[in-house]
Amino acid sequence: MLRFLTAGESHGPSLVTILEGIPAGLALDFTAINHELRRRQLGYGRGRRMVIESDRAQFVSGVRHGLTTGAPITMMIANRDWENWRRTMAIEAPPTADTPGVDRATVTRPRPGHADLAGIAKYGSPDIRNILERASARETAARVAVGAVARQLLAALGTDIVSHVVTIGPASIGDPLAVSYAQAKAIPEDSPLHCVNPAVEQAMMRAIDAAKEAGDTMGGCFEVIAHGVPPGLGSHVQWDRKLDGRLAQAVMSIQAIKGVGIGRGPDVATLPGSQIHDEILPAAGVTDGARLGVVRPTNNAGGLEGGITNGEDLRIVGYMKPIATLMKPLRSVDVTTMKDSPAAIERSDVCAVSAAAVVGEAMVAIVLADAALEKFGGDSIEEVVANWQAAIARTRARFVSQP
Repeated sequence: MLRFLTAGESHGPSLVTILEGIPAGLALDFTAINHELRRRQLGYGRGRRMVIESDRAQFVSGVRHGLTTGAPITMMIANRDWENWRRTMAIEAPPTADTPGVDRATVTRPRPGHADLAGIAKYGSPDIRNILERASARETAARVAVGAVARQLLAALGTDIVSHVVTIGPASIGDPLAVSYAQAKAIPEDSPLHCVNPAVEQAMMRAIDAAKEAGDTMGGCFEVIAHGVPPGLGSHVQWDRKLDGRLAQAVMSIQAIKGVGIGRGPDVATLPGSQIHDEILPAAGVTDGARLGVVRPTNNAGGLEGGITNGEDLRIVGYMKPIATLMKPLRSVDVTTMKDSPAAIERSDVCAVSAAAVVGEAMVAIVLADAALEKFGGDSIEEVVANWQAAIARTRARFVSQP
């Protein structure tokens, strides 16, 4: 079982993550891991913190000579802005005049749409900063690092994961299923919003500019595509083993995500079954074992049927609300006086949909890696790959025409 736990605050000294369940012998590409962390910090509409931070994962345990040992992997991601917040985030004692760093006053005006109000109601804190520091999307840097390890494990099993931005506010490419894995894979690294259509991308950027000018924020949606996913991951036998449910929970857990669609998503409620269900046709001879020896003209199911992968590309859309911190704040109350007051302003982005897509890739990678280890598990990567190859061979033998 793949599992991880992250500790750390948005403006604390570092994020520390312990990842357990990675088999021994997996060769890690540390450059690729830090590349994923950098991707999370890019995208048109990001805030000033992305200029300050340059995330890098430091491996503390579970890796020796570049290979995983089978022990829990500990990673640290330092917050370069920590020195400026040392006084505010002091652990040992409350801030004093002698404490280095900048003092930020107690936060008492909750932001609509953020965890602020619900958090202080749950934990009884008089200071919203105790909530907002942990609820911050800064925590997703650790998820991306874990996801980068998970996707290297998946690569050994022939699976690749990409994403693309579908919609920002009023600007959209339309149907995300019209975008192939190859098209999403071919998006240039320097694309401002990682959109397949440059003209639509320009319209997205104009929408972000307009929101920034108005002191507002902008949301949108992204799609994650997993290519080369083996059939048979997940299960239909219990509700909590269905892979679509596990994937939906993982993507929904990303900050500001308010909806998740798989395949055709919400549109399945508007069309008859004859236009939704993907027909199964015989292939001309035996094809790749991951295709089950058949062809599917459409992929409205998004690669999942009955909570189990069916060999088609896995396609998941995440719907992101606008960021909760507005430079022209909405109405709120000061919880110390319970009188009208504008919501607090924290350093924030105008739009972070492209960054959320990178986090979405990481979460999909983590869930798929967990499901793959569940099916092909072993103590070493050699054993896992051998089990995967044997399963593919059995599948290929099963789905051939009989004499």
